[in-house]
Order: sequence, then C-alpha cells, then structure tokens
Amino acid sequence: MTRAILDEAQIHPAARPLIGSRHADIVREVQAAIAAHQVVVVGMALNPFPRKARKILDVLGTSYQYLQYGSYLSQWHRRNALKMWTGWPTFPMIFVNGVLIGGASELQTLVENGQFSAMLAKKVREF
Repeated sequence: MTRAILDEAQIHPAARPLIGSRHADIVREVQAAIAAHQVVVVGMALNPFPRKARKILDVLGTSYQYLQYGSYLSQWHRRNALKMWTGWPTFPMIFVNGVLIGGASELQTLVENGQFSAMLAKKVREF
C-alpha cells in the first residue's frame, strides 16, 4: 500500500515543526492505548458508527478501550490529526493487536468471516 505524502524536501523548514508537533498529544494518547489494550476503538460523540462498533464488541463479549474525541462540532482539529496519522478517513478507527482494521463495517466483515476471532486468539503483535 502506498499513500502519497508530501516529501519533507517540499516543506519549508519554518513549517516543519508545526507539521510534526500539531496535536501530537492525541496521537501519543492513542498509541499508548494501542500498546496497552488488545482492542481499541477511537470514536466521537453523536456518530452512529462508533456506537455500532461498540455494540458488536459488546455482543461478542470482547473487552476494549474506547477513546472519544469531541463531536461533529468540537475537536475536529484533533480528530483530523488522527486521520492524517492513520490515513483512515472516518470514525471509528478500530485497532486489534496494534493493527488498524478499519471502522464498524470492516469490523462486522471480520467478525462474519471469522478473522476477528482469529486475530483475538493471536494476542501477539506482529508489526
């Protein structure tokens, strides 16, 4: 998978510190949760898809860490930092064993085809 990212040589040195540090705290918070929990769901208030993902996990009896950042009208800059970090365009962002699996629809697919339970059984991070 290749994702186009502006080459650092094309960014003026004065802009680099802002790009590298803008909302870095939220990325570190999510990274810490991913390191500490087998399943992490990153969502936002009022969005039905994080609710759907959490319901799927609750029905399965799967424990997970839920991180919520704002709603449609708040904290969008911080959520955008997560989108830029992961490349994933929507919420929720679901991580299993440190791997981004996608959102609620992708979780549902992995549950239905048995891959989700296989991922949970591994419990070993393979980065």
